[in-house]
Order: sequence, then C-alpha cells, then structure tokens
Amino acid sequence: MSAESHGPDLVSVVALLGAAVVAVPLFKRLGLGSVLGYLVAGLVIGPFGVGLFTDAQSILHVAELGVVMFLFIIGLEMEPSRLWAMRQQIFGLGVAQVGLCMALLGGVAWLAGYPPVVAFVAGTGFVLTSTAIVMQMLEERRMVGTKAGQRIIAVLLLEDLAIVPLLALVAFLAPGAGETSALDRWQAVGLGLASIAALVAAGLYLLNPMCRLLAEARAREVMTAAALLVVLGSALAMQLGGLSMAMGAFLAGVLLSESAFRHQLEADVEPFRGLLLGLFFLAVGMSLDLAIIGANWALVAGGVVACMVVKAGAIYAVARAARAHHREALERAVLMAQGGEFAFVLYAAAAAVGIIDQPTNAVLTATVIVSMVLTPAMVILHDRMMPPAAPSLDGVEAPDGNEASVLIIGFGRFGQIAGSSMLTRQCSISVIDTDPEMVREANAYGFKVHYGDGTRLDILHAAGAGRAQVILCCVDDRDAALRIIHLLKAEFRGIPVLARAFDREHAMRLLAAGADEVVRETFESALAIGRSALIRMGTADAEAEEVIATQRRRDAERFALEASQGMEAGRRLLLSHQADWLGGAPVEPAAAPPQPPAASGS
Repeated sequence: MSAESHGPDLVSVVALLGAAVVAVPLFKRLGLGSVLGYLVAGLVIGPFGVGLFTDAQSILHVAELGVVMFLFIIGLEMEPSRLWAMRQQIFGLGVAQVGLCMALLGGVAWLAGYPPVVAFVAGTGFVLTSTAIVMQMLEERRMVGTKAGQRIIAVLLLEDLAIVPLLALVAFLAPGAGETSALDRWQAVGLGLASIAALVAAGLYLLNPMCRLLAEARAREVMTAAALLVVLGSALAMQLGGLSMAMGAFLAGVLLSESAFRHQLEADVEPFRGLLLGLFFLAVGMSLDLAIIGANWALVAGGVVACMVVKAGAIYAVARAARAHHREALERAVLMAQGGEFAFVLYAAAAAVGIIDQPTNAVLTATVIVSMVLTPAMVILHDRMMPPAAPSLDGVEAPDGNEASVLIIGFGRFGQIAGSSMLTRQCSISVIDTDPEMVREANAYGFKVHYGDGTRLDILHAAGAGRAQVILCCVDDRDAALRIIHLLKAEFRGIPVLARAFDREHAMRLLAAGADEVVRETFESALAIGRSALIRMGTADAEAEEVIATQRRRDAERFALEASQGMEAGRRLLLSHQADWLGGAPVEPAAAPPQPPAASGS
C-alpha cells in the first residue's frame, strides 16, 4: 500500500471504502451476493488490477480480525447448553467430514505428482473451509438458526479446532523435526490447554463483574472499548497458546452468551465486525496473484476443479450417510466446497519449516483463493437451478367433506385469535392453511387444522365453504386474499365473507372484490394502545372511551368517502379532523401534503 510520509494515507482508506460502497450494492442488486462483490472489488483495486495497493497480505492480516469478531458474535448466540447439545454433530459429523476429505484430497494431490508429505499438507489445507465466507452466506440466507445451518456451523467449529493438531503435525513432519524433543511437544500441548483454562476462568469469574462495573459508570465509549478488549484479548490469549484466534473469540462469546450484557456487547462489536469482515474479503480479492495463475493456469485450474469436485462429493456423501435429505446435503456441499483462510496459515507454516517450497506455496494459495472466489457464483447457480422445495406433508391432512358453521382460511396469529372467539361460543369451525409446519403445531395444541390452499376451488368445497354460515379470510398474503374473495363470492353466493386487510388500500380492494366486512389488522390494536396511553396520562376512562369512539367514527366516515370518491376526498377529511384536534379551522396548505403511507394500517 502506498503511504504518505506524514499522517494517514487517506487515498488508500477512501479507495477501500469506495470500492465496497460501489461494488457490494451493485452485486446485491444483480443477485450475485455481497461476498462476490467484495472479492471482485479487491481484485480491481489490488496489485493485479489498477494497482492502488501493492501489499495485500498486510491488509489481510489486519482484516482477519473481522473473522475473529464474527466468531465472537456467533459464540454469543451459542449458549453452553446448546453447544453441548451439538457435541455429536461437532465430533461426529465434523470428524467424519474432515477425515474423509483429508484422505481424498491428499490422494488428489498425490496423483497430481506431489510427494506424499507435500500431498498430505496440500490436501489438508484445502479441507479447511472458509469460515468467513460460509458464515456470511449463512447469515444472508437466514440459515444460522436453522437445523441445516447448525450442522454446517458444527463442522466449521471442528475445522477450527483441527488447525491446532494440524499445525503440530506439520512441525512433526518437517525436515529435522526429530531434533524436537518430546518434552517440547508436551510443553506446547500444555500451553494450549493452559490458555483455554485461563480463558474459561476469566469468562466465568471476571467478564460479568467487569461489564457490570463499566455499565454503572454509564460511559458508552468505555463499554465499546471493553467489548473490543474482550474479543481481542481472548483472541490474543489463544494465539499465545498456539491456538486459533477465532476459536478464542468464539469461546469468549459462548461464555458471555447467558450474560445480561450479551446484547450490549453484540451491538458494540457489530459495526467493527462488518467493516473488518468486508475488508477481509477485499484483501482476499487483492491476493489473487494473476501472474502465478497465468504461469501455472493448467495446474491451478485443474487443482481448483479436482479439489472442489472431490470435496463437494465427500461432503455430500457424509451428509447423506448422516441421513440428511438430498437438498440439504447438496446445499452443504456447494457452500463448503472451497478452501479457506486457515489454509494460508497451514501452507505458510509448512513453507517456513521446509516441507513445501515457495512456488508450490504460491500455487496452492492461488488454488484456495480461486475456490473462495468461485463459491458465491456456485451458490447462485445452485439456487437458480435447484427447484423450489416442496413442503413436507408428513402428519398433516387435507380437508375432505368438512362440515362446520365457520370456515377459517389462514390460521396464523390473526386467524388463531378469531378462531378462539368462535370456540368460546361452541361454534364448529373448519380451518385450512398452506403452512405444513404451522398445521402440525396447531394440531399438537389441540386445534384441528387441515392443509389446504384457499385459492383453489376444490379445496374450498372440501373444506365446507358451501355449508358454512360465515367464512373468515385471515391469510396474510394480500394478493391471495383477493383471489380467495373473488372465488368465494362467485361460487358461494349468500354466505357472508369477513376478510383481514393489510391497510386502507387493501381493505378497499377487498370490498370491491365482494367482501361483506373488512377489518384492518392493526387498526383496533392501535386504538387500544392509544386509549391506554390517554389513561396513563391522566385522562378519565369515560373520556378516553369517547375519544376512541370519535376516532373510530371519523375513520369510518373517511373510509366511506374514500371508497365512493377516491383517496383525495379522504385526505381532505383527514385535514379537517386534524384541524379540529388542534382547535382551529382547517387551513389548505400551499402544497398538497403527502399521502399517508399505504402500509400504516391507519
């Protein structure tokens, strides 16, 4: 990186920020994801692009703190009990996947002509998946909290743990390693265990009292400094013990996951995590040495294809052996088929002790980086080629000649409350919904809910629409609600249909479609909280009731006027009501005021 002789190099800072600000929104708008945007932006501004930066490795070393902070935040989400529940996945699924991938990828490197020891190191480095890329993509795909996402995280944790014995093994395999005594090796193991024990002790007995003391001081900037101290201090403790910095931060997060200060720590670390993780991806893009790729393009291309295909196949096989569905196994294979940032550490350590030479290190590193760059594109291709998942209908029933006085279509939070009202009067109800998971949960709580799509006429007949005294349309999909109302009023004339509306505009469209009565989902709850606020401010109960009644009447007048004359007429009435509240006559503004937002529920 070019630098000024005095003061900060603002050109470099502006270049980094500008590349991220331009590339990431552009790639996300194109549906290519933020990770690929960062990687391409780093390639463009790096030494093999326009050349704004010449030393990508120095940036990469700093940016690795983004991975450390990411693991800390993940640790905050993992209570010890939850982590203990994952032990079989971490040490069962993780060991199986890592072991099989090491054997197969080492064989690929040996077939490529590398000596056995070099082949083992080369294949093992590619086994270590990029935690940064996979966790970022899991977060973007909202998979971190899912069972499939948890299994991927379990394997990533095992790989982070594996870097410790792998580095020790590299030192053992090094030429002249026999000179290292058994005592030295046991000292290294003891130092690592001591680091873990010290961090656990500090987490159990020091971190919470420290956070409590700083919170009482009410100095926000000091709390932020404390959050960074916890993350970086735990990472340093693990590094001094010869372990992974990311694993130290993760362990600190786990120890604080049940702390009362968990959310405050997460909020303080999050901005730094986002910036540094983006910087990490930029640095990986800059590190893509086009000269080495050009000189060894056949070897790099062949290595990338062979390693990614073999690793993906091994991951898929292990996932299927662990009884994962085809879709989950394939998704896991695509997400984890690349090499990762720990490969750089392993290859550098192997080069430092003489196992691999510098040209081999450069080729292997380029192979890993290319695989990291290709991963976002592979995930996009997977998503576009994979057909949508069909919902599992295990344990759910379709309606078949139902007979009830009330038919409820949609049994979410709105439909459940409406249905409970019917049940208190001993009304018989028939319920259909399109979410199989919700159907199973409702049935488990004693409700009889059938799986069925209310936009299909045959399902409505089977659910008993023609025999119902009243039909409630409670779905939360605006377009689906309109289609249902059209079907009901065309096929089952004379049966009252009450519909849930999203906002004023949607309510008018439902009335135009033929709904007999429409209730906006937030209107009554907003009136209720307004009444409570008035009473808490000292307004008498009777007066608060009168205010709410007036508000309800005026809204009905405005709604009727809008339904007959358009939204503009309702806006004039709204201005008149506002002037009444302010105690004066309505005043026409010089410019038309903005239309109330359609999604306000008002």
